[in-house]
Amino acid sequence: MSPNGRYLLIYSQRPAWDSNSFENSLWLYETYGRRKQLITKQLSEIMQPKWSPSGDWFVFLINDKAVADSTDDLHRFRRSVDNQPKNEQQIHLYSVSSDELLSIEIGNQIPLALAWSDVDSSLYFAAQSSQSTKDADHSYEAKWKDVIQYRRRKPTDDSTIYRIDISIKNRRVSSKINFVKHLNFIVGELLFVPSEHKLVCTSVVAIVENLSDIEMYSIDLYKSSSLTRLTNNEGIENNLRLSSDGKYVFFQVFSVRSSNEKFNNTQIRLYSIDLTNGQIQNWGKGFEGNVRDYAIRSEGGVFILGQLGTNVHIYTQQSPSKYLFMERGWNGTYRMISSSTSKRYSSVAFLHSSFEQPEEVYFVDHIDDLRSAKAITSGNQLFTKRDLPRAKLYKWTNNDDDRMIEGILHYPPGKFERKNLPLLVLIHGGPTDANLNIFLPDWYSWAPLAATEGWLVLEPNYRGSTGYGDQFLNEITCQPLSLPGKDILAGVDRLIKDGIADPTRLTIGGYSYGGYLTNWLITQTTRFNAALSGAGGVEHVSSWGTSDFPTYLNTIFGGLPWEIPQIYSKQSVMEKLDKIHTPTHIITGANDIRVPADQSVMLARGLNYLGVPVKLLLFPNEGHSLSNNPWHGKIKIREELKWLEKYGHVSLVTTTN
Repeated sequence: MSPNGRYLLIYSQRPAWDSNSFENSLWLYETYGRRKQLITKQLSEIMQPKWSPSGDWFVFLINDKAVADSTDDLHRFRRSVDNQPKNEQQIHLYSVSSDELLSIEIGNQIPLALAWSDVDSSLYFAAQSSQSTKDADHSYEAKWKDVIQYRRRKPTDDSTIYRIDISIKNRRVSSKINFVKHLNFIVGELLFVPSEHKLVCTSVVAIVENLSDIEMYSIDLYKSSSLTRLTNNEGIENNLRLSSDGKYVFFQVFSVRSSNEKFNNTQIRLYSIDLTNGQIQNWGKGFEGNVRDYAIRSEGGVFILGQLGTNVHIYTQQSPSKYLFMERGWNGTYRMISSSTSKRYSSVAFLHSSFEQPEEVYFVDHIDDLRSAKAITSGNQLFTKRDLPRAKLYKWTNNDDDRMIEGILHYPPGKFERKNLPLLVLIHGGPTDANLNIFLPDWYSWAPLAATEGWLVLEPNYRGSTGYGDQFLNEITCQPLSLPGKDILAGVDRLIKDGIADPTRLTIGGYSYGGYLTNWLITQTTRFNAALSGAGGVEHVSSWGTSDFPTYLNTIFGGLPWEIPQIYSKQSVMEKLDKIHTPTHIITGANDIRVPADQSVMLARGLNYLGVPVKLLLFPNEGHSLSNNPWHGKIKIREELKWLEKYGHVSLVTTTN
């Protein structure tokens, strides 16, 4: 949202089927006149557009083919030297007052992060440092030929920060690019702090092995040779914002274990740091849920999107010492939030949806009027004209430790609360995520689509899910598959006992960590007639050795493979593969490095040797998020539904618990 609340930038994505790609559109909305204007259909996903301090301009990037085709989902900056852009790159400035679009050439490096200064005539950007000189390249190639030295540090592992000074006279723009500082890490985010005349940035890495590689730093622009490290914790910092008084920098932290020291995992937390003394304060006092997003309040403090159970509400907090106050809004999920930063305005915009209400963007003049907010978009209006599945919460107990577990039941249209229905257990990824009261249908969140095909769908929020407290999250440590697996099977047992699910027509599936759990559960029982495994692991030591995020496996397993080999072995699917008799459909991105594609290949090979019906689909040029080609997500769902129809209604084996 613009500082004065008059304008809102809205990003939308839709399939471009003919070009095997996605159309990424940027729209400019007037919040009061409701007029909208298309700015571009080629918005870059590297960074969000940024409003200038006055709100008269915003800056954005146009999509670059080399970046768009990247298959590294977490760090799209990780491009090979061959993919470095050869042409002059540009940043684009748009004036909301004159409807002018200006382009500024910045060399052949695509920005990694960008921040306005405190005036409209100056901004900062960070880019990957230039390649080494041709002579150095030739010397290296002469010695090493085509041999790759693993972990060899390259110039492109560094960043350079520049300042752009902009002058606009008589509708003509001129600019000057000034060197600010060279950094020996890749910059993830950038924020200018006027009161201290400092830049704050985050560091990121392509492979998360040491959390000290992911921290926050400040650069004093009066003496740019200085670089001060601001954080030193077991976590990943992101989502930097400046407080309304300009004195504090807010950031979120996702906690991860990187050592074998005692570690308590937490849900995502919100912090602020005072740059004058380095003091860090924790926000969200008294809140036991998960902080999914936040926005700065013009009156001071923050709006927090906090998840408790399956709902995400808007909370207000004025200071770290005060408790959160939940605003009187709607049940469902508030997914993103933005607010005006000027003290003269108090307007708020947000995304919201619920089980039977598709997601749209809403706007309200003041948070006190939250319940009367009006939708300013209608991108998902088609769904309101359809007979959508109805959903409800469902709770059960894991009798092993009397833990209450809850999930979401999606009923086929016209069959709400009917009995003896065919069941699909659809397991979320993460595991630090949760199924929510939301309607956001895509290839990942496809429970409503499965329900329209006649399936009762259970989405369980098993142990390890967010929104149920830190202890609930931590209980899977050292038993990352066996404990949540028991939670899920207890839910299936309860559905059968209640007469809701037909015990002869049970199926299971999931993606990412949901794939891990699917693979695990079909080694524990033959009661499922069909399984859908998406990008799931089967052999955890090899996954630890080849994933781009090994520290997360450290977190949930409780240590490194050689420290606790018995746990890695006990939770292994590969060592129990001969227990599987369930026909299994497998999909993975061919270039996935989060859950390496080899894990799915190993599963498919093993089941083929065992004579179990199996099918593996590899999606080319895709990483973990399957975000490059819309056909891949569509084909995934199409083939999984076919698999359920073929195998899901009749058991091929004698059932064992």
